[in-house]
Amino acid sequence: MHRSFLFAALSILPAAAFAPTTAFADDAAIIADVDARYDETAFVARQLWEWAEVGYQEERSSQLLQDKLAAAGFSVRKGVADIPTAFIAEYGKGGPVIAILAEFDALPGINQGDVPARAPIEGKGAGHACGHNLFGAGSLTAALSIRDWLEETGTPGRIRLYGTPAEEGGSGKVYMVRAGLFNDVDIALHWHADDENSAAARTSLANRSAKFRFRGVSAHAAGAPEQARSALDGVEAFNMMVNMMREHVPQDARIHYVITEGGSAPNVVPDFAEVFYYVRHPNAKGVEEIWARLEDAARGGAMGTGTKVDWEVIHGNNPLLVNEALAKMMDEKLREVGGVEYDAAEKKFAEKIRSTIDNPRSSLDSANEIQPYDRSLGYGSTDVGDVSYAAPTVGVRTATWAPGTSAHSWQAVAASGMSIGFKGAQVAAKALTLAAIELYENPELREEAKAEFEEARGENYKYQSLLGDRKPPLDYRK
Repeated sequence: MHRSFLFAALSILPAAAFAPTTAFADDAAIIADVDARYDETAFVARQLWEWAEVGYQEERSSQLLQDKLAAAGFSVRKGVADIPTAFIAEYGKGGPVIAILAEFDALPGINQGDVPARAPIEGKGAGHACGHNLFGAGSLTAALSIRDWLEETGTPGRIRLYGTPAEEGGSGKVYMVRAGLFNDVDIALHWHADDENSAAARTSLANRSAKFRFRGVSAHAAGAPEQARSALDGVEAFNMMVNMMREHVPQDARIHYVITEGGSAPNVVPDFAEVFYYVRHPNAKGVEEIWARLEDAARGGAMGTGTKVDWEVIHGNNPLLVNEALAKMMDEKLREVGGVEYDAAEKKFAEKIRSTIDNPRSSLDSANEIQPYDRSLGYGSTDVGDVSYAAPTVGVRTATWAPGTSAHSWQAVAASGMSIGFKGAQVAAKALTLAAIELYENPELREEAKAEFEEARGENYKYQSLLGDRKPPLDYRK
């Protein structure tokens, strides 16, 4: 059956077609229950992949997840934290509150068909190059299986799925944390697409971004250049100073920029130009220290070119606060589940993908392996970091892409739209489900995680976001 007809057929199947077929006698039965939901995971993941909606514009993606949860008896609160596409869905009563995060935003400027050769889709301006379609679908599957376990066993407790938009540069979760929506959460679970399976305790970099906007005076570049003050000159002077500053920042810091507007014609001196900056560092204080220097450089660029500058902070994330009590538990659950097994067609697909990658870092067999547990610094950034300062938090990464694939690549888009990605999402759903059940049944683990969390935050901790008191930038992708 052609894929498009398969997913069209799945979309009209009654809810009973996705019903679990096993009781919850042991972990094997729990895993089998998640396996029975594969078609639903695949349908939701594929639908989100096809829509590929960017941050704060994920109306259909958010609604699909809400509809699935509401049909399963979850109460749904939509539009939380002043974000139309953010929602909270909850099932159960009493007991501990276990949260599962679900992302669903795509990346602009990249798209790709579900084939193992470069094949952009004409007219499509975004793609799931970070696998958030899989993130949303896998988290949904876990929440539904946990809901059935709570109902069948009569265990007190609530499963709460957070629909979290705009992770990619929009910091959707930060606004949800800032609104106090995680204040009563006992433990938060998350996962992410990757090219390998790991529950290692990996931290992330804090980061902040802003659009710096320079304003000058326009004039004919040849006929009256003395009357002009180039906004683009301001941007370029600013960038030059920042590039010189790179030598004098800590080793683990990262600074990136892109000129988003620089003028339209060489013979018209631009009176407006804009550059979009990210700054990253292992801790929030480090970001703030570098950021102060960045602002000074912007002022200097404007002063030296006779222009004016202002800036708008777009997003900011705290680093992930590792909780090893939870990470070691998640590592055990992931090893119990195992990795991703490819069939012959998937192996062929993955091998073709790998032929397009220079020096892939791991073998094809690594998709079915679990990486060693350790504690390390990751150089990405995520708004899950802010959640980790609101409640003890743990995550897992699974092989949703051909081994060797980098995030934010066309190769990642391709695998995220087909069975390699769907199988990886199922691995995550199984690990999350087993972890949540362990947490409901193990109050000692919850207490240990809470104690580690409080110690890591430190005495008299007070939450501060790196984006200040600004409102959600609902139009940042428009």
